[in-house]
Amino acid sequence: MAEEEQAGPGSTMGYEQARDELVEVVRRLEAGGATLEESLALWERGEELAGICRGFLAGARARLDAALAEPEEPEDGGAPAGSEAGAES
Repeated sequence: MAEEEQAGPGSTMGYEQARDELVEVVRRLEAGGATLEESLALWERGEELAGICRGFLAGARARLDAALAEPEEPEDGGAPAGSEAGAES
């Protein structure tokens, strides 16, 4: 169970690493064969990893919401995009 203990609370584990480890924990739980104590430890680790993933996803959602809430600025500093389309036709 050394893999599950590598990144504990407060670690700098990234989203992909947490997700991959969570997938492995779920696979091991679904495979069965673990003792009750091992299964509980896996479940607890899975909950911790799911929390890490939720935190990353919430942060990503907040960044997307903020980006979508910002008014679009013209790239050339002039008129809004699309206003020149009629002039070229």
